[in-house]
Amino acid sequence: MSENNLLRADLPPRQNLLNMLPPEAEALLRTFAVQNGEKPFRGSQVVRHLWQNPAESFAAMTDLPLAFRDLLEQHFTIPRLALATRQTSTDGTEKFLFRLDDGEFIETVAIPEGPRMTICISSQAGCALQCAFCATGAMGFTRNLRMFEIAGQVREMKLLSPDKPVTNVVFMGMGEPLMNWKAVDPSLTVLNAPAGLGIGARHITVSTVGVLPGIIALGERKEQFRLAISIHAPNDELRQSLMPINTKYPLASVIEAAKVFERRVTFEYVMLGGINDGGEQATELADLARECGAFVNLIPLHPGGAGNFTPTTPQQIQWFARRVSAQRVEVAVRKSRGMDIAAACGQLRVERQRRRPPVGADQDSNIQVA
Repeated sequence: MSENNLLRADLPPRQNLLNMLPPEAEALLRTFAVQNGEKPFRGSQVVRHLWQNPAESFAAMTDLPLAFRDLLEQHFTIPRLALATRQTSTDGTEKFLFRLDDGEFIETVAIPEGPRMTICISSQAGCALQCAFCATGAMGFTRNLRMFEIAGQVREMKLLSPDKPVTNVVFMGMGEPLMNWKAVDPSLTVLNAPAGLGIGARHITVSTVGVLPGIIALGERKEQFRLAISIHAPNDELRQSLMPINTKYPLASVIEAAKVFERRVTFEYVMLGGINDGGEQATELADLARECGAFVNLIPLHPGGAGNFTPTTPQQIQWFARRVSAQRVEVAVRKSRGMDIAAACGQLRVERQRRRPPVGADQDSNIQVA
């Protein structure tokens, strides 16, 4: 046992400051400072190093007295996400594979676009939903991420050298965020709060396959967080074949939830060649979008996540977009990014953990909804 571990043997477990909301951490740290002969403001100084101006360790908080930093190290922890792999595309997109403390891996993608830097974050290690065209679904579900592991993905961007000035966050990485609402809810607070990462609510989007309790819970928050719904098929029969979750949350129920969500909703629609990209599907999709005033985002299928599917050709995607637009629906085609790296959702993790058998949704005992 190391000397440090011997010193800590009689101490209670160290508290994770990143797994509590900033006001809670500040109250705790101000009390801790006073109890150890420091002024209360020292606790507030520590809080600024959690999210606003993150420090990689207590030792790096050089505006604090050395003795106080040593005390912090004995009683608290600010865990990093260990970077296992970093890939950079020729278009500037970067993909990060982080290793968690239990050996699980999660993915984060940074997408630059002019003055914007969008970070696509994960909310679960794997995913239980098994959508037919998704690389993450092929791996199955392992566990929900904790708050500090979710918001910590953005924190890690600020700790890079040079750092990445994040302007937008999308919950479109691995996992279904609204099936981990217990951790996603406070993560949204940390991402948005001035004492946290300070990202505007309108620049934070939660993407879901249509988990109704979670949509309701998100809508009840006062902040203007954005909602994106993964539709991918405009009728129940086709959607059921692509997305097993449609059994529990059929399309009509999802559309009703979108209609009562007070803020504008985006429909995400992955284009699958010969499957959902015909004229009939364009009309059905436009009808659904008009019903709830949704914006339609057409997504070219990334070959790495394709499974046995063929990506719709660029020409067909443009034709489909025109058909939808002609029916009084606003539509856009998402630009493909990271095509020369393993940028499909879950692809890099699948490559790292390919020897594990997939875990089905019926085997997952720790899925949480709002």
